[in-house]
Amino acid sequence: MIIEGRAGRGGFVVGLSNRFVLPCDEIGDAAMSEGGPARMISASAICYLLIVLAGSAGPASSALATQAVGAAATIDNLFEQVRSAYSGERARETVAFMESHWRLPGNRGFDASIYRVAEILREAGYVPEDDATAEDSLTYRIESRPMDRPAWEPIDASLTIVGESELLLDFASNRNMLAIYSFPTPEGGVEADLVYVGSGRAEDFEGKDLEGKIVFGETRVGQLFREAVQQRGALGVLSYSLPDYTQPEVFQDSIVFSRVSLDEESRSWGICLSYAAKTALLEALDEGPVRVRVEAESDLYEAEELTIVADVRGSAIPRQRLVYSAHVQEPGANDNASGVGAQAEMARVLAQLLRAGLRPPRRTITFLWGDEISSTRTYLTDDPARAEDVLWGMSLDMVGEDTALTGGTFLVERMPDPSAVWPRGVDLHTEWGAGRRGLSLDQMVPHYINDLALALCRQQGEAADWTVGTNPYEGGSDHVPFLRAGVPAVLLWHFTDAFYHTDGDRLDKVSATTLKNVGVSALVFGLVLTSADGAMARHVIDVIEAAAVSRLDGELQLGLEAVEGGADVADQVAILEAWTDWYEKAILTASDIEVGGLSPETFAAIESAAGRVGIKGHEVTTKRSAR
Repeated sequence: MIIEGRAGRGGFVVGLSNRFVLPCDEIGDAAMSEGGPARMISASAICYLLIVLAGSAGPASSALATQAVGAAATIDNLFEQVRSAYSGERARETVAFMESHWRLPGNRGFDASIYRVAEILREAGYVPEDDATAEDSLTYRIESRPMDRPAWEPIDASLTIVGESELLLDFASNRNMLAIYSFPTPEGGVEADLVYVGSGRAEDFEGKDLEGKIVFGETRVGQLFREAVQQRGALGVLSYSLPDYTQPEVFQDSIVFSRVSLDEESRSWGICLSYAAKTALLEALDEGPVRVRVEAESDLYEAEELTIVADVRGSAIPRQRLVYSAHVQEPGANDNASGVGAQAEMARVLAQLLRAGLRPPRRTITFLWGDEISSTRTYLTDDPARAEDVLWGMSLDMVGEDTALTGGTFLVERMPDPSAVWPRGVDLHTEWGAGRRGLSLDQMVPHYINDLALALCRQQGEAADWTVGTNPYEGGSDHVPFLRAGVPAVLLWHFTDAFYHTDGDRLDKVSATTLKNVGVSALVFGLVLTSADGAMARHVIDVIEAAAVSRLDGELQLGLEAVEGGADVADQVAILEAWTDWYEKAILTASDIEVGGLSPETFAAIESAAGRVGIKGHEVTTKRSAR
């Protein structure tokens, strides 16, 4: 047996005969390119556990031997209390307030939403941090930071084919039509010849005089803007580019919001088109030359970016914390007024339950609302000492869908596990993440948080007849900066949503029942982790072990089916070995659950569970090899 410890680029790496190696490289998908420390578990605790595991050779005990019945009852009680206090309708009222505003950092709608959350917190009993005394355990603050560009908000816009009486597009009914960072047109608008450039390839521009013209293309508005306005002197652009999952031929008036470069020199604009508008323009061009009129009104002004942070101070180890994050920007109701509303109601409910006698969390619970990714990243980088004690993160993004209208399902997006390398069975990427660059095995981040979050959501699902799914890691929301900083985190969201990023993402697509199901699950998750005693820690270990056994059995079946279909046996064995390795390490990370440190009983539970998972993995791998 060889025990090794070395300082890796992202943290401490521990090895045991090359079997137990914690990945400390950065998590490297397109949305996580910055890298960061992988400090998911204490290196000294890992070393100690590995030494014991390496020397353990006794018979395996029952997987249920360490089940903490009292802990399960505690979770049931938490669910009952949170369900009784949580109002999905109240959360939806916050969504209704926010979705009336077009929200980008620094603009009036964004700031109004921040101050609305502050009002909810004050009414719930949270005290402004500057006014708080030592006895005040519920506090909040609004942080402000300079922005590197002006705030932007759309006011009005229209598009008309000259000679026709009806508007082709109107901001009142298509509020995503004006591309972000578009400048206003002169009063009365602009009128010019329309030039079609197809899909916007280089050859599509050849031989076309675009100066002073309005350019129409079927490509992203930002790309079309660069080619036509910034490089060839066009007045502005009309762009059609809608993902298939938005079903543009069904929802023919949908427009996905997008952006152009903030160009002070050209002071130009971009118009995003619906399927119906694109079709009307092509039909008009088939009849001959077309002139169009565009009117655009927007406001650009200096502002500061606001973030609101609320803390429920832990009673035992307040420096350690769990952080929830919900982003305010983006104009939709589900994306992401729903996350803001659900999380604000979570904060209100927690204050109410504490007043009613709920035992205060022993670690701090923090709620964060701000700009997507950047606010969470800033929270973690502004105070490195504070960031070291952020033990878990959870992102709430698109959590209110009425799936009967939007399609899709609720999902828990997991931290990187082998399904991000080998998506198969029910573990497939969403339409949002399909085609993104996959991860490699050395980018895996074993941790118990995946299965704990999923188990608690499913417990609420069983009680409320609510469908809960899961997907491999894809990135793109506020769980990303947590993971970059080495903080274990998951994303709660929905997909596929046919109205994602479109102007159809309005209040009528938001379900109060869904908001409640997500908010209840998320808050119970936080209460479990921030106050876990030894019995709760051991219960979580049992949950993770059961998930490991289920996963290995399922992967064995998938492997058998794959081999029957012609797949290589060695490849299927490698998948089973990867999952075994991942779960052994995930169980080891449970050493940080118990408040106050790892007790001998919890240590023994970790040792036993990891050993049994290793044996289970050996059994299924042997079965696969024998076939």
